[in-house]
Amino acid sequence: MLKGAVAGRYAEALYEIAVKANLVDQLEKELKAVVDVVNESVQLRKVLFHPRITAAEKKEVLDSLFKDRISEVAMNFLGLLVERRREIYLADITDYFVDLANKARNITDVKVTSAVELTKEEKKRLAGAMEKCTGKQVKLSYDVDPALLGGVVVRVGDKVIDGSVRTRLQTLREHLRQIS
Repeated sequence: MLKGAVAGRYAEALYEIAVKANLVDQLEKELKAVVDVVNESVQLRKVLFHPRITAAEKKEVLDSLFKDRISEVAMNFLGLLVERRREIYLADITDYFVDLANKARNITDVKVTSAVELTKEEKKRLAGAMEKCTGKQVKLSYDVDPALLGGVVVRVGDKVIDGSVRTRLQTLREHLRQIS
């Protein structure tokens, strides 16, 4: 629970600054890039997340890596996280920041899981249906799970639309057990 609360507070504060400075898109790209670099480097994660390495040393490392590559606002934000010992939450803060930006852009994330890879035409029809259903522009991500047997499972925020054959069979099985 603490993770969500911390990420939310920091992301909301940074988002307010970004809106006032008209830097939302730029900060989103920069934060994602920093998170990618951190995720790709085991050495950097060890340094950044080690409790005995001082904030000054961590800031030096971040400066050497990002100083001329990201904005001053982003650098200051990373420094603040390190000073407050919140660097472990950087990925969560970034995700929350992106969610805030997408809400303002009227974009919603939709995750589609299907039993087989969907064709381009199916993806296009599904995107149109989801935009019509949500009233928002959708950003789709796709997964394949052969265990579904057929159909799709669509997640929009905290809502799940399960049209999979597996779920239909489970429902039928439950219904037959109740009858007998």
